[in-house]
Amino acid sequence: MTRATRTPVRVALIGYGLAGRVFHAPLIDAEPRLSLCMVATRDPARAEAVRTGLPQVDVVPPDVALAHPDIDLVVVASPHDSHAPLARAALDAGKHVVVDKPFTLSLAEARELRDLATRQGRLLSVFQNRRWDSDFLALRHAVEAGLIGRPLHLESRFERFRPEVRDRWRERDDGAGGVWWDLGPHLVDQALCLMGVPEQVQASFARQREGAGAIDWAHVVLDFGHARAILQAGLMAAGGGPRFLLHGDRGSVVKHGSDLQEQQLASGLRPDDTGWGTDPDAPIHFAGDGVRGALPAVGGDQSRYYRGIASALLDGARNPVPPGQAVAVMAVLEAAIASARDGRTATLALDTRERQAFESG
Repeated sequence: MTRATRTPVRVALIGYGLAGRVFHAPLIDAEPRLSLCMVATRDPARAEAVRTGLPQVDVVPPDVALAHPDIDLVVVASPHDSHAPLARAALDAGKHVVVDKPFTLSLAEARELRDLATRQGRLLSVFQNRRWDSDFLALRHAVEAGLIGRPLHLESRFERFRPEVRDRWRERDDGAGGVWWDLGPHLVDQALCLMGVPEQVQASFARQREGAGAIDWAHVVLDFGHARAILQAGLMAAGGGPRFLLHGDRGSVVKHGSDLQEQQLASGLRPDDTGWGTDPDAPIHFAGDGVRGALPAVGGDQSRYYRGIASALLDGARNPVPPGQAVAVMAVLEAAIASARDGRTATLALDTRERQAFESG
């Protein structure tokens, strides 16, 4: 990859909805080696929000941001069905690219972008910010410390309580909306980080809310041969289940409370502020001999993603979420859709090299 040649790296953000406004803009701003120079949007209300909240940033149409000679890195945080074409255009223009999840809407597009970035010698990364959530880090630390031994059974939930159907693109049945495209990428990415790439996928999807257009409930089982991961996403869960449950051959870990960074960012808290990423809910460890005890709570810090992007561009450090890993996640997402549609177990359409790309980083 050709490195960036100037500090700070000049960034254009395409999209200023929830993802762009709540996550990307403040997390980019928290990294001193990155400079958010442009926000691209065609929505007048969002353009005004940028001018009010980020007066130092230029508001431009997407085509201007993609072609501008002063931009080094393009961040794509627009609706899901625009991710692939915008990322492709940015790479063709010689830019480094970050794409919000989901990376693309098909495995073929994911492979195309991976290969294009290689040919262009540009960084391509996917914004899997939930790798730096406090709840996931607590689970990962427990595994790395050997507290549960070999992971055998994972349960992971991303659930909300939003009983009213809203007229927005995320909830339309147009191939890009629905809970699996919205929350599934997080669930899959975290499971693969903990347990590797599965062999098969079995899924069931549903529309539970009256008047729902897109899928609003998903239950997906990843088959690793010796182990299983159960992934659950839905919009009609007022509470109850733990965020994570992990059993191994030496013990178990349960994590009930979810990471708070999304709420913190939405309320205006920033990575340098007191209380950022703190988690008051300690995970519980069950040892094989029956001893139960609380583990130290782990603080989350999603700003580590853009810290990693800056280090990759300027210092040649490892890409925090390389496209090979995003291709593997896309294969699982696609296999789950096929499984739910056909009522059968689906096998991942990955070759040996693609499986190794995720496992080796």
